Amino acid sequence: MSPAPLPAPSRRDRNMRRTMLACVGVVGTMTGMAFAAVPLYDLFCKMTGFGGTPRIASQAASSVSERTYTVRFDANVAPGLPWRFEPETPEVTVRAGETITVFYKMRNTAKTDTTGMANFNVQPDIMGGYFNKLQCFCFNELTLKPGEILEAPVVFFVDPAIVENRELDRIRTITLSYTFFPAKGSPKPLAEVKNGTPKAPEL
Repeated sequence: MSPAPLPAPSRRDRNMRRTMLACVGVVGTMTGMAFAAVPLYDLFCKMTGFGGTPRIASQAASSVSERTYTVRFDANVAPGLPWRFEPETPEVTVRAGETITVFYKMRNTAKTDTTGMANFNVQPDIMGGYFNKLQCFCFNELTLKPGEILEAPVVFFVDPAIVENRELDRIRTITLSYTFFPAKGSPKPLAEVKNGTPKAPEL
C-alpha cells in the first residue's frame, strides 16, 4: 500500500519560508558589508582627503604657485612599540605644487626584532584634500633588528589648486602627523619602566 501524499504547503508556510530566506539574505549582506566597510572607508579617505587623510598621487603637480606653506612634521609611537621615531627636520616651507622630500628616522630600542606599521593624517582636516603624497612608508610593516636605525622618505606636494579656494586663504600651516603601532605578531617589546612609563634610550 503506497503512503499517502504529503499535504501541499499552505500559503502561510510559503510566506514564512520566504521571510526566513529574506532574513538570512539580509544578515549575509550586512556581514559582507561590515567586512568591506573598513577598506572601502580607507579608500574613500585616500581619494577625497576626508578626515585629514592625505591624497595619494601618481605624479607630481603640473604647476607651481608662488603661495607658500609651512609644513610641520609630527612623529608618535603608540604604547607597546619600543621605537624612537622622529622627522629629520621639524618643518619646511614649500610652494604649492612644489615636490618635496623629507626623511623620518626610526630606531628599535628593544633587544629583539620588532615590527611596526604607521598611519597618518593631516591637520587641519580640510587640508587633507590638497595634501598629496607620492611616496611614504605608511601602512607597510617595517621590521627592525635590535638597535637598527632606518631612514624612510616621504615625498609630497600641496595641490596648487588650493589657491583657487578663497575660503582657505587664511590657512598657511599644515601638520603631517605619523603614528607607529606594533604590527600583529610583533614580539613583545622589552622596555625599561620607570613610574609606569616606558623609557627608551636616545637615538
